[in-house]
Amino acid sequence: MRVTTRTDMKTSHGTIDRGVRGWMFFDWAAQPFFTVVTTFIFGPYFVSRMTDDPVSAQTAWSNAATISGVIIAILAPILGSIADESGSRKPWIAFFALIKIACLALLWTAAPGSPVAFVMLLMILASIAAEFSIVFNDSMMPRLVSQQDVGRVSNIAWGMGYMGGMIVLIFVVLFLAGNPTTGKTLIGLDPLFGLDPATGEDARITGPISAVWYLIFILPMFLFTPDAAKGKALGAAVRSGLREIRSTLGELRHRSNILRFLIARMIYQDGVNGLLVLGGVFAAAMFGWSTMEIGIYGIILNIVAIFGCLVAGRVDRALGSKVVVMVSLGLLIVATFGIISTGVDFTLFGLVSLPITGTDGLFATPAEKAYVLYGLLIGMSFGPVQASSRSYLARSVELHEAGRYFGIYSLSGRATSFLATLSFSVVTAWSGSPRAGMATLLVFLIGGLVLLLRTNYPATDDGKAL
Repeated sequence: MRVTTRTDMKTSHGTIDRGVRGWMFFDWAAQPFFTVVTTFIFGPYFVSRMTDDPVSAQTAWSNAATISGVIIAILAPILGSIADESGSRKPWIAFFALIKIACLALLWTAAPGSPVAFVMLLMILASIAAEFSIVFNDSMMPRLVSQQDVGRVSNIAWGMGYMGGMIVLIFVVLFLAGNPTTGKTLIGLDPLFGLDPATGEDARITGPISAVWYLIFILPMFLFTPDAAKGKALGAAVRSGLREIRSTLGELRHRSNILRFLIARMIYQDGVNGLLVLGGVFAAAMFGWSTMEIGIYGIILNIVAIFGCLVAGRVDRALGSKVVVMVSLGLLIVATFGIISTGVDFTLFGLVSLPITGTDGLFATPAEKAYVLYGLLIGMSFGPVQASSRSYLARSVELHEAGRYFGIYSLSGRATSFLATLSFSVVTAWSGSPRAGMATLLVFLIGGLVLLLRTNYPATDDGKAL
């Protein structure tokens, strides 16, 4: 069996071949689920409009993320090792795509008063399928891209994802999301397809739309991106993969820098995941934002995110992934401080008082405008911190071990992710203050940054590129 090397599909600066472009379309296809469903449209709808109790709804949404995080943490490394043994990744991606598409389509049934438990189950299954697909997709990257270009390609792909998410979000805001008072969209039209904002149809439709988008745009990866040669049969691959994951976990004791990087990433990614899952619902609950306002906020963040990824791709190529990750974490820490310091009539923990009355239109009060400004820092940073973390690991491992290490990488992003959402849930329930719950995210962002400072780049024992 021929072993593909990193240079078989090497990209040169400014040139990306068809196979790599197909791989990059995975992010384009996958992102609307995270943008319009999890963060900006369906999630806030679940919290503020599907139920009558926003605080308990925020806790339920957080609990769903916690449950999916635990399952992902347990199974992702095992699946990564199985992928290394079975060789091909595409059949696994296709299997989990079917689950994700079915669950997203069923979100249409989540009308006000619907059973919360069923909606949580759909979100849990969709999140698990999405993350497992990412494990297999990410593990393909070291075979497709040279070490020199891996950071640039990773950031461009992440930027493409935000572009795809933004396009869907703009479509929802302009043509589907109706104002609760007038029933009209942002541009004064009746919502397409006769959607009724009063029953949440403008938010519920984001599930089926994301499912169709994913189905269509995942096809270039299947059609044009070469997969690894098929290895062992499924049964043998499972048995061998389980042995490999045990071996890899033992091996990490002797690869201290990769272990330190994975632990640092585990900690700071908890904070990043918390911001992505909870940031939109936090704003919706505090300011009473409608689907339209949440959507505009998401569009602003995505525009900034695309720009951030493009800049980060150049910085990653010139200065390395570690610099990009550290700068991004610093900006996320500042943004989180800003968010938790803001209330309906103040910011900076009351040092700056703000009038409750404001202008007409979107983000009318000064406090809302301050929140949007802090959100710009998040938009600028949360793409690069994840894209350059991916390239950080890709530069630190060999081809034959990419699947199992990207499985552990997924573990490091999910192993304790339930702690961030659980901390939010516990502190919010105990204090009655979602702001206090959001403050727990700072522990994860700062802790991960401190540990990363002590980690070699690349994360090899000698700090030199492989």
